[in-house]
Amino acid sequence: MKYKALIVEDEALSRDFLKNLAEEFCPQIEVAGTAANVEDAVSFINQHQPDIVFMDIEMQSGTGFDVLLRIKQPSFRVIFTTAYDHYAIKAIRFSAIDYLLKPINLEELQLAVERAVESLRQKDENNKISLLIRNLSRPTGEDFSISLATSDGIEFVQLSNIIRLEANGPYTVFFMKDGPKIMVSKNLKEYELMLNGHGFFRVHNSHIINLKKVKKMVKTDGGYAVMEDESLIAISPKKKEEFLQLIAQRLV
Repeated sequence: MKYKALIVEDEALSRDFLKNLAEEFCPQIEVAGTAANVEDAVSFINQHQPDIVFMDIEMQSGTGFDVLLRIKQPSFRVIFTTAYDHYAIKAIRFSAIDYLLKPINLEELQLAVERAVESLRQKDENNKISLLIRNLSRPTGEDFSISLATSDGIEFVQLSNIIRLEANGPYTVFFMKDGPKIMVSKNLKEYELMLNGHGFFRVHNSHIINLKKVKKMVKTDGGYAVMEDESLIAISPKKKEEFLQLIAQRLV
């Protein structure tokens, strides 16, 4: 079975390049059509119901987000494409949606398609797009929400509800302000990159903490942070000076 794909891209050379790559190196999909603007993309999606949409973020006629907002109940998987590190990349990452930087790397394209196809095969609930729209349209001052895939499904939590993250082999455990802890099958490094710049700091190989949830810093016994949940998190000697600066400034 091949999955129908749509390429939304307003630059002809980029559109043809992606189409040729997908047709030659992604045998799971069939490029059923292309669109060069928001109107054509919305029309094609409504009429043909593609399984996967490669969505250019910035087009002269609007954005890929404009397309998503006009689809009532999107059932497709979306893979964004962009020529630069777009302002919305953080929101896309938090929503666990794939994106490809141009010029598109073949291996990254194949991995993104494999993940989309696997999601379609597993018939995962397609609520990542809703989370993305929520993150992009959140009021000023409101936290991002993050998508956490667990063995039971997908949970969406606000960053302000996360107290700390702890490595557990190849897994990461989230300790929450409200509710039970959540275990996900991604390593701590992935979340370190994702949460960078959002008030989280990796204080140790095994721990990332929400700096806003630190109750106090204890300098004895090598130094550790006391968190809101009363957990004691050791501070790596290499991280201590930077940690103290962040706590003193509270510019997080």
